[in-house]
Amino acid sequence: MHKYKLVLLILVISFLSFNTLHKYYVSVTEIEYISEQKSLQIISRVFIDDFESTLRNRYDERLTLAVDNEDELVNYYTERYLKEKLKITINGEPIQFNFIGKEYEDDLMLSYLEAVNLNEISTIEVVNRVLFETFPDQKNIVRFKINSTNKSILLVKENDKGLLNL
Repeated sequence: MHKYKLVLLILVISFLSFNTLHKYYVSVTEIEYISEQKSLQIISRVFIDDFESTLRNRYDERLTLAVDNEDELVNYYTERYLKEKLKITINGEPIQFNFIGKEYEDDLMLSYLEAVNLNEISTIEVVNRVLFETFPDQKNIVRFKINSTNKSILLVKENDKGLLNL
């Protein structure tokens, strides 16, 4: 019986020591230029719990995302936050984008943004600081689909800007 308790204790300690794995913080933002519409369509994917934590820390501790009776302020704060933390410059000129809306898929929040009346793109620069203030290890992947160019960049807190020359 003593051996059984010893083996059980070793298994529990082993399990607990492996349970301290660090969570991985990542977002994916897709930026696609639709030349026929002269628009830049943006989809930003973040984990719901991470974004909720950031909105709570920044704006209102009572906010809860992905619930049936979600507070109307969630959209307002989501738009405000994304416009502050996601900056896009095309051909050397900063652009303004519209917040179209958001939806939830499993444990992700997808935010839809659009910039209109954009002519030909020769350079695009993206600054993506989403979630950096809450999660210093956050990594933001930005995927570009512009004309015939498909490219991805990885942005981190120390290097939050990427430039694509077309």
